[in-house]
Amino acid sequence: MYSLNRATIIGNLTRDPEVKQTPSGQKVCTFGVATNRSWTGTDGKKQEATEFHNIVAWGKLAEICGSYLTKGRKVYVEGRLQTHDWDGQDGVKRYRTEIITENMIILDRASGTGAAPMSAASNLSGSVFAVPKAPMKDDPAPNPDDEIRIEDIPF
Repeated sequence: MYSLNRATIIGNLTRDPEVKQTPSGQKVCTFGVATNRSWTGTDGKKQEATEFHNIVAWGKLAEICGSYLTKGRKVYVEGRLQTHDWDGQDGVKRYRTEIITENMIILDRASGTGAAPMSAASNLSGSVFAVPKAPMKDDPAPNPDDEIRIEDIPF
C-alpha cells in the first residue's frame, strides 16, 4: 500500500528567512508563507481567508532561500508536511505543522531589479534552468541514519 505526503503552495513570504546551523553543521532555513483564497458566500458577498504556512528548507536549498528571499516575495514551494509536538512549559501539548521544502521557485522580480523570476537553482544573471531532483529520502538530514531531534533545532 502506498501513501502520498505532498504540499504545493504559491504565496508571499510573511517574514524574512532565518538561516541557522544545527550542531552537526547542517544549514536550516525557516520562513513563513501566506496563501489567500476568496469566494462568494451564500449571501452573495465576497469573502476572503488567509492561511499561514511554516516552511523549512535544509542544506543548499536553505542557503539559497536565505540569500534570495525576503518578506513579501512571491514563491512557489513544494515539499512534504511534517508535524512536531512538544509539551509547553505550562504542561499543554503543542503542535506545529511545517512544509519541508524540496523545491522553491521565486515568482516575482526583486525590488528595483529587472531580473527574471528565479528557481532555487538559477544563477545570478536571472536565467532559469531545470535541476534534476535528488531521489526522495525520508529524512533530508545529511545522514539518514541520524535522527534529528527537535531539541537540536536551533529555533
